[in-house]
This record gives sequence, structure tokens and C-alpha cells, in this order.
Amino acid sequence: MTSLYQILMLILQIAQFLILAQVIMSWLVNFQVLNIRQPLVRQIWDGLNRLLEPLYSPVRRILPPMGGLDLAPLIVLIVIYALSTLGLTLIPGIDAQGQPAPAMSFFHAFYFISYTATTI
Repeated sequence: MTSLYQILMLILQIAQFLILAQVIMSWLVNFQVLNIRQPLVRQIWDGLNRLLEPLYSPVRRILPPMGGLDLAPLIVLIVIYALSTLGLTLIPGIDAQGQPAPAMSFFHAFYFISYTATTI
């Protein structure tokens, strides 16, 4: 059970990294620091959009149109953080002797996830 949780956490951390990379890249494109006409920038931009659009599309269907503001990445990041925190509260850990340890409380899990999220 713990190994499945670790795989899920790895996937969620990769998704967090990709979402943050796309958000930063969209800012750089909009402020004309990066040019989409360059082949490498275009390939990275298209790859990120193809990877993350399945995560964004259900959220975009629910959210009302807000002009040029896209809140889908923020909502998806909040959901990823919530899933990570929920997983830490549900899955028991293993102590130094290899014995099952009690699961974390919600506040300890939230602190751990928020601390590790700021060190990316």
C-alpha cells in the first residue's frame, strides 16, 4: 500500500512541476521574453499543453469565462495539494524499526506538504 502511495505522490509531484513550468512559461510568452516562433520554445509549449490539457479541461468546463484570466492551473494545483495532504492522513507510515506508525494528523500533513511544496 505504501509503494502505491509513493508512486501516486511521485506522479502528483511531477504534475505540480509541469503546471508551475507551464505557468511561468506562459508569463514569459505573454511578456514577450520567449518567442513562440522559435522551434524549441514551440515544442516545449505544445508538449506542456498536450500533457496538461486533460487536467485543465474538466475545470474549465465548470468555471465561468473570466476574460483573459485562466484559473484552471490554480484550481488543479489546489486539488493536487489536497490529494497529497489527504494521502498523508490516510496512509500509515513506517518507523525506524520497520513497525507501522500511526498516520499523520491533518495539520501535520498540511504542514509537511506546504513545506515541501515551497522547496521545489
